Amino acid sequence: MRTRFFPILVGSFGIILLIRLFSLQILSDEYGDLSLKNSVLKQYVYPERGYIFDRNGKLLVSNQPMYDLMVVPNNLKAFDTLDLCRMLKLSKQELGFKIAKAKSYSLRAPSVLLGQISKQDYATLQEKMWKFPGMYIQRKSVRAYQTDVASNILGYISEVNYFDMETNPYYKRGELIGRQGIEKTYEKILRGKKGVTYLQRDKFNRVIGSYKDGVFDTLPVPAQDITLSIDIDLQEYGTKLLANKRGGILAIEPNSGEILMSVSTPTYAPNLLVGRERSENFKVLKQDTLNRYLFDRSLQGQYPPGSPFKVLNALIALEEGVITPKATFNCYSGHFYARGQFMECKCKPGTVNNLDRGIHNSCNTYFSNVYRRIIDKDNNAAEGINTWQRHLSSFGLGNYLGYDHPVGQSGYVPNANFYNLWYPNQRWRGATTVSNAIGQGEILMTPIQLANVAATIANRGFFYTPHFVKGIQGDFITPGFKAKRHTTIANEHFKPVVEGMANVVKKGTARIAAVRGIEVCGKTGTIENFTKINGVRTQLTDHSMFIAFAPKENPKIAIAVIVENGYWGGRWAAPIASLVIEKYIKGNVKRTWLEKRMMEGSLEAEYAKVTSNKPFNINE
Repeated sequence: MRTRFFPILVGSFGIILLIRLFSLQILSDEYGDLSLKNSVLKQYVYPERGYIFDRNGKLLVSNQPMYDLMVVPNNLKAFDTLDLCRMLKLSKQELGFKIAKAKSYSLRAPSVLLGQISKQDYATLQEKMWKFPGMYIQRKSVRAYQTDVASNILGYISEVNYFDMETNPYYKRGELIGRQGIEKTYEKILRGKKGVTYLQRDKFNRVIGSYKDGVFDTLPVPAQDITLSIDIDLQEYGTKLLANKRGGILAIEPNSGEILMSVSTPTYAPNLLVGRERSENFKVLKQDTLNRYLFDRSLQGQYPPGSPFKVLNALIALEEGVITPKATFNCYSGHFYARGQFMECKCKPGTVNNLDRGIHNSCNTYFSNVYRRIIDKDNNAAEGINTWQRHLSSFGLGNYLGYDHPVGQSGYVPNANFYNLWYPNQRWRGATTVSNAIGQGEILMTPIQLANVAATIANRGFFYTPHFVKGIQGDFITPGFKAKRHTTIANEHFKPVVEGMANVVKKGTARIAAVRGIEVCGKTGTIENFTKINGVRTQLTDHSMFIAFAPKENPKIAIAVIVENGYWGGRWAAPIASLVIEKYIKGNVKRTWLEKRMMEGSLEAEYAKVTSNKPFNINE
């Protein structure tokens, strides 16, 4: 009998306790009225924000303690304003404005009077808090960035605004939210979930203990750590190579889609956007319209792709059966001319090029003829260009790639509708749009798209969606990042194109990119650069472009480099890319002479020639 009675008794008490908790927290109005009780202080308990590591386990982002001075306007009483202003380093007018702002928000709910107080100031303030009734200090953590680079990847956190609170009731005034980069994309994972504690106060407004033994309290849910796919040593190296230049580098591991580096210069140190000086520093960065520190050139920069686009036209032509690898075109006079379209070529007059020579000599005449065959196939330019556009879309062009970063641009690939608007009589053919043959027409691509093209060619026809996160603590990355995305080009057509790209480095336009012991495949580009000065479309110094992957077999890295106003592809972009490849694969660089030239070289004089370096927009 006793053996039955004891379990029944325990079970009965458990049921009664559960019913009581349900009644208090769900049915009772008391829970909802807690925030209205002057005798009860509601405080949030914030979990420490998740750490961020690089692919090799190096800590990139940790936390440091900061403190917010909170105020409940209804509980304010007379206090020594001059003493408080001195400790907070505020003027009396500033303090009055902040208190008035808190009152306009709510008389009963706590508001942040001054956020992100340092440990040193907190120590001084804490000793005198008894002198300021209606105020209390709330501890929370802010970011501590362990690197001076990768701000464009990591992003930053800042205080929530009215829109944040309206769209997501989770956030309250004074709280922090991931505002950009990985901090924004993975905000829910990195923030965890805050808890709540209720404290009982006496008639003197002093905390005397937990309210009702904490029955209404909730525990915070811990945040999760994130491991990025980037190699921070490679990121730092690339940033040094692009010093005193405007440009971007993006590198991908072809067999996984993991982004190894994403450099955009000029850049800024992430810790500039931490602490009480964050707002002022942000204003300075945002107002610099020349250097555009907050503009991520590796993800947002849209450029005509130039000659690297030729390899895509070659692949499409092979797939459509309009050429074979052995098919030749004669560069009779060293340029291409058709219907008013003049295109200079670097070939000697009379040069005969097949696919391999066309690629490594970067022959404009060869690829102009290839493009015309694609577009004018079956004597139907509209159908031809739509087929061309469909193939390019399978490489992820003209659209966002779906990577896990909040910023980017889709680039642009024209179709028949676009040209029908430009030529209402629809009298256009391949020769009319032949600038697309060499990547100088209406096409726009971003460095991440160009790097992904290199990765796709390295894989001989497929790619993985590029992504910045390698793993999440206790969880997996998005399954979509592990799925192969196949192009519309058959596998066998990639072999001759890869051979041509290998010869670009062996004996073509990028011999400076050769790395001893590594077979590099690449394609240079010299991109016409236009801007508007006083409303006039003006041509500036060309951009330097290069895409590559290495090694040729079982590739480990695919890369795209853009150096604005860098003259031609082999001058800056190709050597920078080759140094990154050598550094990543070998772990060290033997060509120190080239490394020194790239790191110490500057294009500041080029940028000083104009007051604005705003990219030319084809829609303007």
